[in-house]
Amino acid sequence: MPEGEPKKVGLLYRDLGVADVSVGDGQRGNALSSEDWRELEQTFRHLAEDDELRAVVVRGQGGTFSAGSDMREWVQADRTDVAQSFAAMEAAFTAIEDLPVPVIAEVEGVAAGAGCQLALACDLRVLAETARIGMPIARLGILVSPSFAARLSVLAGPGVARELLYTGRLVSAEEAVRLGLATRSVPVEHLASATRRLVLSVVRHPGSAIRAAKHAVDVSLAPVRAVAKARAEGPPVAYDDFQRGIMTFLNRNPERGRDEGPEPGGEPAPD
Repeated sequence: MPEGEPKKVGLLYRDLGVADVSVGDGQRGNALSSEDWRELEQTFRHLAEDDELRAVVVRGQGGTFSAGSDMREWVQADRTDVAQSFAAMEAAFTAIEDLPVPVIAEVEGVAAGAGCQLALACDLRVLAETARIGMPIARLGILVSPSFAARLSVLAGPGVARELLYTGRLVSAEEAVRLGLATRSVPVEHLASATRRLVLSVVRHPGSAIRAAKHAVDVSLAPVRAVAKARAEGPPVAYDDFQRGIMTFLNRNPERGRDEGPEPGGEPAPD
């Protein structure tokens, strides 16, 4: 992290063995750098060592979840740097999936690209009715990894995964619930309380039982995850297309540096 730049991953312990993890700083759609992804991974590895932990809530700062990775660091980055950046993302998602207690994503605003994957890596997702979620990354020359595709396919099926990856369409919260990408959708003013109620419905049970339940589900998913990771071959991007896509996007959106993608109907987001 550059000197003087505020930390973009926060950790706060609450009562009942619940931890809150916040991402971003409320700026630029909570776009996260490679260093931020590494910090997020380390935060979850640290949490995994806490035997008293019962659940974790992940939320974004400033009214949005995360619109993905900060593209500014990829401008003129070489292939090795880009590959390391994508590896840092995947390591963070894996650390979340490996946590032995439930992780609940509280999603307001946009969860796009890597921000979508962050939400999908969590066990449960509570979306504000105004939220949007999806993977608008193909236009940037990003080559979807098997792990990225698996997170979509496991929740919504391969047909939905194909459609969302091929089109880059963001879906509304209502549609996300219908597709299986979200646990529930609530009015934005009730988002925090709805998340809290869901957390309480989990932690009222013995911690050992909930840990066993998560482990059982993870065992059932292990073959899919293992194959996805084993088949992650080749570079994460088509490098020339990737650089062109980044520069085109940043030239159109100089203050954003992250990809919120098209509106739910498939039209480009307004500049």
